Amino acid sequence: MTGMLDGKVALITGASSGIGRGAALRLAKEGARVLLADMQDEEGESLRREIEQEGGIAAYAHCDVSQDEEVRQAVQTAVKRFGRLDTVLANAGINGVWAPIEELTPVEWDKTIAINLRGTFLTLHHAIPHLRSAGGGSILITSSVNGNRTFSSAGASAYSTSKAGQVAFMKMAALELGRYNIRVNAICPGAIHTNIGKSTTKRDTEEVEVKADIEMTDFLNEGQGEPQDVADVCLFLASDLSRHVSGVEIYVDGGASLLK
Repeated sequence: MTGMLDGKVALITGASSGIGRGAALRLAKEGARVLLADMQDEEGESLRREIEQEGGIAAYAHCDVSQDEEVRQAVQTAVKRFGRLDTVLANAGINGVWAPIEELTPVEWDKTIAINLRGTFLTLHHAIPHLRSAGGGSILITSSVNGNRTFSSAGASAYSTSKAGQVAFMKMAALELGRYNIRVNAICPGAIHTNIGKSTTKRDTEEVEVKADIEMTDFLNEGQGEPQDVADVCLFLASDLSRHVSGVEIYVDGGASLLK
């Protein structure tokens, strides 16, 4: 039996954990050769070995997506190792610091924007020429319900701004790249069980919190999802099943953000 992505090459940033890890395992299982790009070298190499032990093909590259040269080298590694590039998942990101706007420092704001938004730009900037050379492909951007459908995360102004910016950038890119047979879409997860919350710094957020009386038991899985739920959407967007889908954001949250 052949996989849905046999012969394809995928580059995934932020691949070592959470959504990136889930997507890497899913795409590799369907036959894609995967370049894992991340700053967590030990976890990245461990994932590479896991994929290979399961019969897949993967390579790892250290990459800070906010750094132009490191992103360029990661993309080059994918092309040199596997010969082409068909799918890009711009997934790397941070929650950063959540604090009242007047307390959030410019340095904290800049770091979130640099990784989440500049990093997305740099990933596409360096990958697009290779997607064009391959005759087209699929770009996926991991955004969020925050900044696009919900605005109730207290203190998350930098994070939500970066996530809204990713969706606007995706729509511009979809229009610009359609002529090259390159599809561009954004995935907007809601609450997904990952470790990203552990790296979130919250400071005085109770001062700007807005209470919402919502019964989450009314939603699928109480509005909670797993990386696998997002990975399956990634597979759809990376495959030919989504050949006529471009320029859209897909919410993966069981519908919970409709009322938040």
